[in-house]
Amino acid sequence: MSGPAPAIPRIAKKAFSAVIERCPRTGLFVGFVPGFPGAHSQDETLDELNNNLREVVSILLEDGEPRLESELIGVQNVSLEQG
Repeated sequence: MSGPAPAIPRIAKKAFSAVIERCPRTGLFVGFVPGFPGAHSQDETLDELNNNLREVVSILLEDGEPRLESELIGVQNVSLEQG
């Protein structure tokens, strides 16, 4: 008879919200993680930007858990009546 199955290590996932904009001058997508110093990048496609941001955040996390300077709460639309 065999003993209990060995425990499978679980990989913890972390998720960070990124703000994405397009630079009107260069046409590049620019992204940053609010409140996370140094967590920013740019690229020609959204997929590449996401890959860049994952790499940057991964490197920054090597120094330990970040102390975020702010927290992204959400996005709001601001409507104006023009007349």
